[in-house]
Amino acid sequence: MSAADSEKKGEKLSGTYEAGCHCGYIKFSVTLSPPLPEYKVVNCNCSACSHLGYLLVYPKATEVVWHNNSRERCAAYRFNTKDKEQMFCPKCGASLGIDFLEFMKEHTYGISARTFYGIDLDSLNYRKLDGMNMVKPATDLSGHIWDEEKQELK
Repeated sequence: MSAADSEKKGEKLSGTYEAGCHCGYIKFSVTLSPPLPEYKVVNCNCSACSHLGYLLVYPKATEVVWHNNSRERCAAYRFNTKDKEQMFCPKCGASLGIDFLEFMKEHTYGISARTFYGIDLDSLNYRKLDGMNMVKPATDLSGHIWDEEKQELK
């Protein structure tokens, strides 16, 4: 995506990016305003973001176009409050992002910038988020979701 590919929407610039999983089973496009690299990508330290490798941008659902029923193809994982769906490719296992449908007033996604094709992650601007201490419960949930005795997710 180059600056020449950005389009004007009123006073705001935006950019549209093609994205998807590693194997290509899941494909979608995302429109961001402002465009990369001006957009501040969130680098969160919560247990999910750090273990799933997320570097998140937050487009409204209307700014994400899923190709070939890709949203329906996504595998899902919910933990803790179970009100946010972590999205994955069921074929290659790539982490795609978070669906905040039941969590935010306006349907929004947290899409990992790692899913964008042709993006130099080192050229992006990041905003650190201390999710480990901000997101309830404020603790590291890594390895504490599986109930070994019941053989199920807590």
